[in-house]
Amino acid sequence: MPEAKHPPQGAGKWGVLLLAHGAPERLDDLPQFLLNVRNGRALPPPVVEEIRRRYAAIGGGSPLLRLTRRQAEALAARLGRPVYVGMRNWQPLIAETVATIKKDNLERLVAVCLAPQHSRTSVGKYRARLEEALAQEGAPLRLDFVESWHDQPQLIQGFAEKLRATLNQARSAAGAEPPAILTAHSVPEKTVATGDPYDSQVRRTASRVAEEAGCREWHLAYQSQGMTPEPWLGPTVESVLDRLAEAGHRHVVVAPIGFVADHLEVLYDVDIAFRDTARTKGVTLWRTESLNDSPLLIEALAAIVLDRIGS
Repeated sequence: MPEAKHPPQGAGKWGVLLLAHGAPERLDDLPQFLLNVRNGRALPPPVVEEIRRRYAAIGGGSPLLRLTRRQAEALAARLGRPVYVGMRNWQPLIAETVATIKKDNLERLVAVCLAPQHSRTSVGKYRARLEEALAQEGAPLRLDFVESWHDQPQLIQGFAEKLRATLNQARSAAGAEPPAILTAHSVPEKTVATGDPYDSQVRRTASRVAEEAGCREWHLAYQSQGMTPEPWLGPTVESVLDRLAEAGHRHVVVAPIGFVADHLEVLYDVDIAFRDTARTKGVTLWRTESLNDSPLLIEALAAIVLDRIGS
């Protein structure tokens, strides 16, 4: 990791807040976590049991908090400034972290949501929760909220590096380069229909990553659709797998480019569910490594922050 840079002159006492969705680390935490996600509204018992089964299948809990803290530690070392972690739906909750930030008497805070593409259903809710917490605490600081960073150069390079490495591995096994499916978390179709930029930003990320990786054939798909009757954005990963299998492909690489760390949507949806679906079609599914605390991700975050501060 590069040495920490000196703070920009005149920037004042500032720090960084990394925002993430949050996820339970133990199965016992799941009921309260789901209530937090649903703003106190209970899910039907069969849905809760299915979610419990999925967390059990990846070891009983998510590594998201541990990985986010590693990202924060690496970024703090890179910047020489405090980097905090706040979760929207699990501990440490955004409000709890804001209370700590207030005690540290910061003058300025750069907030980065660890979801590169902007949607009001995700990033918009993080910002609302953060501004509400700042108002309740009466924290007198300047907030710089990063709305999106979907085409940040080091982010693109980081995803492309992982994709290129996995394509090379799959090519060695298959004898030819297989197609890639670049994925992001789905959102309700009505969200995009009302002008949300999420779909266009996901497509921009995917096209730039595929180009940077030198990918010969790639497809965009949306994963992890919600368990609700309303239409969700597609095409689904399953439908793309169907088409590729029918076209005779026996190896496929999946590259989640809407996620920067391992959690349920990667470790279960891709590694278990999609891999099982592919196997039933006679297809071997390869998955790119997540960025987690890779140097290029930390450089991407550092560049975003320093650009806001004015290095």
